Amino acid sequence: MKKKALFSWSGGKDSALSLEYAKSGGEYEIAALITTVTSDYGRVSMHGLRCDLLDRQVTSLGYPLEKVLISKNADNNEYEAAFKSVLLKYRGLGVETVIYGDIFLQDIREYREKQLGGIGIKCLFPIWKKDTRKLARRFIDSGFKAVAICVDSEALDGSFAGRDYDYDFLSDLPEGVDPCGENGEFHTFVYDGPVFNERIDFSKGDIVFRDSRFYYCDLIPL
Repeated sequence: MKKKALFSWSGGKDSALSLEYAKSGGEYEIAALITTVTSDYGRVSMHGLRCDLLDRQVTSLGYPLEKVLISKNADNNEYEAAFKSVLLKYRGLGVETVIYGDIFLQDIREYREKQLGGIGIKCLFPIWKKDTRKLARRFIDSGFKAVAICVDSEALDGSFAGRDYDYDFLSDLPEGVDPCGENGEFHTFVYDGPVFNERIDFSKGDIVFRDSRFYYCDLIPL
């Protein structure tokens, strides 16, 4: 009998790869995808993705979606309380594990393990410590399609926002920038690939600069 798990879904490439690894293992039944959404904006927190596109993603993936709603000025206490409420709900339904797409940030892993361990839920990291260059190549070679929707100007030029995540993108990355953006250099939106039942169609809108640091490419559902 498969173990029940939640999957932490950001909408980006690391989530998609981790989901593919988790599915191929065959050990877990994914009860729902869980995504943090800034309710004031109706967008995925940090990534800036419209919830319409998030909803289309999860419909194509074939899983229920549980949104953790936070306000635009939420502090860590608000986030943790909202997240804990959702976790307790699913723990009552037999969920014992949350699956993440983190790769090598030890402090993030320890934070998640501490946060979930306090309520008796385990963490699983299917792509932990895998070579990010190999992961990037596997993502592209497997037929996944993604676009960069958020770029940290302290790491990358704003022209990377809105670009397709492909081999040209990787070859143009400056030295020191992780090819999977694991240090937060960029975030992506995955719109097609082996874990999807159908492609998500969209058009690229304006690129805006916010918080004196981040470039966001607005994606518009078609």
